[in-house]
Amino acid sequence: MTTDKDNPAPAWSNEDLRGNPHQAQDKAGRVRRMFDSIAGRYDLNNRLHSFGRDQSWRRSAVAMAEVGPMDRVLDVACGTGDLTLALARKKPASILGVDFSSEMLAVAHRKGASVKLADLTPTPEFKQGDAMNLELDDASCTVVTIAFGIRNVLDPARAIAEFHRVLAPGGRLVILEFSQPSNRLVRFGSDLYNKRIMPLTATLLSGDRSGAYRYLPRSMETFASAEELACVMTDCGFQDTRHQPLTFGVCTLTCGIKPAGHGPS
Repeated sequence: MTTDKDNPAPAWSNEDLRGNPHQAQDKAGRVRRMFDSIAGRYDLNNRLHSFGRDQSWRRSAVAMAEVGPMDRVLDVACGTGDLTLALARKKPASILGVDFSSEMLAVAHRKGASVKLADLTPTPEFKQGDAMNLELDDASCTVVTIAFGIRNVLDPARAIAEFHRVLAPGGRLVILEFSQPSNRLVRFGSDLYNKRIMPLTATLLSGDRSGAYRYLPRSMETFASAEELACVMTDCGFQDTRHQPLTFGVCTLTCGIKPAGHGPS
């Protein structure tokens, strides 16, 4: 006998995605269910459907973060821990990965336990948490990163203000997020792939019933541009924001600095 638990309702139906998913009042719960559903095949889908570029994009984020031995690093929306582990290899003073999906964190814990890091590299810590309400002290971090996660937060501006709060003066925020390529031909190819091909192949590969890979292109299409995101960062108190488009603008790195002399937000 099957139950509702055996066949849960999808996080995102076709009807939901006809509108703007970022305006859904229950977006946070939907996103959590979505990521819990796809955690087991998340890394495989990332590698295949980015043609292996996702790891290169994360390496670019690590380079932009300029992590040093005295840094206290926070990786928000860490997912299965790929960026967290890449940051840990830079041997900061401490490294914490936070995500609100327990299933994604379970993968991150297993991955962290299996990776051999250099003797001086701190062991990454992973914990469940909310990007909009971090359980961290003011000015307790010197670097905050978030890769492909700000788009999934219920209120991105509130999350960015929270990143500002936990950063020490002079601290760096690095956001890696999908973006719309400026070149029309590249944008056409990207839209064709993301809207027509990837949702079918990724759903088949993962066996997903949550609607995750239909949500992905729609959430990209309706999210803020890199320029709009930089404006939000400025409004939250960050300065010296700069962009670095990656792979013809398929995604963009945005970095901002919390000015010296700024206290908590």
